[in-house]
This record gives sequence, C-alpha cells and structure tokens, in this order.
Amino acid sequence: MAASVSVRLSCWLPVHHQPPCSNSQICCTSTTSSTPHNTNAASIRSPIVVNGNPPTFVSAPRHRIVAVGDLHGDLDKARNALEMAGVLSCDGSDLWVGGETVLIQLGDILDRGDDEIAILSLLKSLDIQAKANGGAVFQVNGNHETMNVEGDFRYVDSGAFDECVDFLEYLEYCNHNWEQAFGGWVGVSKRWKEHRQASQNYWGPLNLVKRQKGVIARSILLRPGGPLASELARHPVVLKVDDWVFCHGGLLPHHVAYGIERMNREVSHWMRGLSESDDYPQIPFIATRGYDSVVWSRLYSRDMSDLEDYQIDQIQSVLEETLQAVGAKAMVVGHTPQITGVNCEFNCTIWRIDVGMSSGVLDSRPEVLEIREDKARAIRSKGDKHGMLQVVDYT
Repeated sequence: MAASVSVRLSCWLPVHHQPPCSNSQICCTSTTSSTPHNTNAASIRSPIVVNGNPPTFVSAPRHRIVAVGDLHGDLDKARNALEMAGVLSCDGSDLWVGGETVLIQLGDILDRGDDEIAILSLLKSLDIQAKANGGAVFQVNGNHETMNVEGDFRYVDSGAFDECVDFLEYLEYCNHNWEQAFGGWVGVSKRWKEHRQASQNYWGPLNLVKRQKGVIARSILLRPGGPLASELARHPVVLKVDDWVFCHGGLLPHHVAYGIERMNREVSHWMRGLSESDDYPQIPFIATRGYDSVVWSRLYSRDMSDLEDYQIDQIQSVLEETLQAVGAKAMVVGHTPQITGVNCEFNCTIWRIDVGMSSGVLDSRPEVLEIREDKARAIRSKGDKHGMLQVVDYT
C-alpha cells in the first residue's frame, strides 16, 4: 500500500544557525501526512530511558522511530534523508523539527565522500536539540568507522583528507575547544571548503605534501584515543530500542551469547585508546573484524535470489534464533546497498535500509525507515529532491 504527499525538499547550507520560521514564512519540515510530531501539544509519551555506556538498551514506548542508512560523506544526501524523515528543517537552519522522534543512523558516515565530519557535527547538533524536545538521536558505528580507527584509509576521498586538515585548523581557531569546534563545524565547513578550493591551484592536483598533510591530520583525529575516535566511541555497534534491534552489518547468535553490552563497551574502550591499559582486547574481533562480525556480516542483507531454498531457510533460522535470544521482534541493518530500495525479508523481521544514497556509492535517491507503534514503512522520493514522497507500508 502506498500513499504520496507533495513536499519541497530543497535546502542550503548556512554559515550560522537561523531562528525558526515566523508565521509569515513558509517553513518546510518534510513530514508525511501522518504528522509524526507536534511540539506544541502536551506530550503523551513516556520519557526515553537509555541504559549502557555507550547506549545499548533504549526504552522509548510510543515514540516515533526513524532509521537512516549509510551516508558515506555526502552531506547533501544526508540532509535530504533527514528532511524526508521529518526531523530536519529544510530552510537551512539545521533545526530539529522531529519533536519526540527517535532518530537512528546505522553507521558508515565515513569514507567515499568529502563531508564526513560535517555530517557527524550535524547529528551531534540534532541530538542536543532533540533531547531538549523529548526526542533523541542515536548513531551506530559501522565497518568504515572501525576501519578508520584502525588506520585503514583505503576508501578515504581526497576531499575527506582535506576536511580533516581544515577541521584541525578550525579546532585551533576555536582554542582547541572540542565541543565548540565539533558542534559548530557543520555551520562553517562549506565556507572552509570554498576557501580551500579557491586556493587549490597553489597546491597542484598531485602535490604529495598536501596528501601527506591530510593523512597526518586524519591519523591525529581518528587514531585510538584521538578526538574524533573518542567521539565515535560514544556510539554502540548494537542498539536495541524497545522490540527492535539496530546494527550496521548483522547480529548473530554468538554475538548475543557474548553480550551486546560487552561488545559495545569493548569497542568503545578500544576507540578511546584504553584497551592496552585495561582488561579489554586490543581490537574487539567479534564486533569489528571478520565476515561474521557485527559490522561486517552480510548474511541478512545479501541478495538471496541466487540461493537455494534450504539456504534461505537456514538464514531465516539464524535470524529467528538471534531475535529470540536478544528479545526483539525485528532487526534493522545497513552495510549492503539495496538496489530495490528499503526492503524487508522473512515476514519483515529483517529490514535492509542501506540504499547507497551517497554520490560515492550509487548516488541513489534517499530513503528512510519509519517505525510507529511497531509498524514499519519505507519513505522514499518518487522524483528528484523537489518531487513527491512515497510512503510504502509493509507491516
């Protein structure tokens, strides 16, 4: 069942935050006809309760949940997706308009795009605003986050190296006040990029000194214990919200047996550079390495059209065992781009929401998953960013 509503999705990137729209202004919040939030109405929802550090178990009964897949450094597509989700204003003010919505981003913000830190900065700002309005923003780390903390820069765009250099200079400009610099970066990154590109001829397209400077800057930020790695350490690799579990690659029975809170804690300690001094593995293999690790598994997200029936039955059996062990009704994953868009399998007990929206991947139209009262549906654009939204109900 599908329904469409007309909504304008254009945005511009501001240098500074703008005030909310006045009554005389046209204010677009990219909501669907279901009106997911009303910040003026008295709240009828229970408070959001978070357990674990980093967050692992979240109780958010009756709250609208929106999940967004891999973003890979594409700030424009990230904005479009968040506007479609009804949580980001589209007047360029970077305001949270989601009310008490719970937003979950499923990782892989890093690599294959230029504006990684700007996206992280935007989500940080939205989290602060969401909490003030009874909502919340959660991020789940993916394999590209863990790869970069390991120092694996194979998939880093040249523009992303440049952003690291720019951000370190901006951090110095902010007197090394991390919260100020990180929170404000999304509002000034465009201006810094334009200034850098204007002087690009000075460096020359193949200047090895420029490249080396970018690698050093990225290493400073993302090495275990580095400021950006420590920021990523705030986020889990597995998050359970009510009866739904969210992870980048896929949760398996042996992960649950090991303990998802334990995995989250070990990855966080490693990212913060504490592993060598504490009783934690240097690199948490079960969560971050190997084809069956939480951030790398493609068991549930792979194309199943070439599998035999017995193989599909085996995958479904593993999924059912995992969900029963973790006490969830369904799982949401990213990691593997879905050519057909957001979709579900096995009676919608597994949702695959990576649509490859980044220009560095498939450059596809953004799509998001909305969960309301345990019913999920995909929200997607039918045309360009000025076109219609299509809401597809699955459950």
